[in-house]
Amino acid sequence: MSHLFSPVDVGPVSARNRAWVSPMCQYSCEQQDGVPGAWHHEHLASFARGGAGLVMTEAAAAVAEGRISPQDAGIWNDQQAEAWAPIAQRIRDHGAVPAIQLAHAGRKASTYREWSGRGSVPAAEGGWPTVAPSTAAFGRYAPPRALAPEEIEALPEQFAAAARRAVSAGFDAVEVHAAHGYLLHQFLSPLSNTRADAWGTDGDGLRVALLRQVVEAVREAAPDAALMVRLSASDWVAGGIDTDMTVEHVRVAMEAGADWFDLSSGGLDPRQEIPVGPGYQVPFARAVRAATGARVNAVGLIDEPEQAEAVLVDGDADAVMLGRPWLRNPHWALAAEAALDADRLPAAAGAPDGAAASDAVTTSVWPPQYTRARHVSRR
Repeated sequence: MSHLFSPVDVGPVSARNRAWVSPMCQYSCEQQDGVPGAWHHEHLASFARGGAGLVMTEAAAAVAEGRISPQDAGIWNDQQAEAWAPIAQRIRDHGAVPAIQLAHAGRKASTYREWSGRGSVPAAEGGWPTVAPSTAAFGRYAPPRALAPEEIEALPEQFAAAARRAVSAGFDAVEVHAAHGYLLHQFLSPLSNTRADAWGTDGDGLRVALLRQVVEAVREAAPDAALMVRLSASDWVAGGIDTDMTVEHVRVAMEAGADWFDLSSGGLDPRQEIPVGPGYQVPFARAVRAATGARVNAVGLIDEPEQAEAVLVDGDADAVMLGRPWLRNPHWALAAEAALDADRLPAAAGAPDGAAASDAVTTSVWPPQYTRARHVSRR
């Protein structure tokens, strides 16, 4: 069996393979109420049917003002949790782990979705004032208001409440989003957090107080769920977060109860200069895994099955997350398994000489209804 299609434990949860779906914003809650609908159901269930081991939702806002756009999904109320429940169930029915990302966009909130405009949404069009650790804006976005200490103190429970709703909706894994320039990342980076109190430079020097408290609160709220944390391992700007700082962020989150780390990068500062190329973020996963012993996944332009397999064989990560490849082909894992594990798959049902059942059938990600399409010759 290939590494990619071997099972893996994510804390208390077992995933059938290591080909996972990254959180990808859909900006499709047209009523601007954060309630996922038919599009979200079809979109996410297709990846589970297509063989993914873990399917993660888009960023679900823990509070209404934490949405990136007015059309973002949320999990700040029970109506939203009830709408997520059949989606989580369908993902599980198809054999994948249903996972949800809990988020707050901070100063990058209240923006237009990419096909509706650019920049901050005015109040007349459903926008709202944004908040952040400090008052510095992200590029040309509207300047945020700096959060008061009592508002920061309330954030861990807001994430915890979202986690409780997520578990009640049937999600087996929750991810704390502390990457891509959103609120928790804003607190972690010296480029965006210039506070001179316990939440900033007068804290422990790593600006990790809020991350620690959020992870602790989510762990307590969801003790039986897998707890993941997404981090940006580099701001790609001088003076910002680098790999060494990320290693310390991971250690803090591990002590607070995190099971797994999702290593991405960037998104905090428009001045970033990212050397984009195939697997360009894999070195972050490799470095964190080697320094901390944490379980990690790699992301970023991992497109081909052989490339994903090499990441795992080389010990760079414990799983891989893909985004755009799943959008191009929601059955990406079916084709990948046929390419990597052809020798262990039985002949497709209905082959001229028949196809006897075997143990390989029970471990394959192919739905029995689709096995005619495997194109694997029987030997």
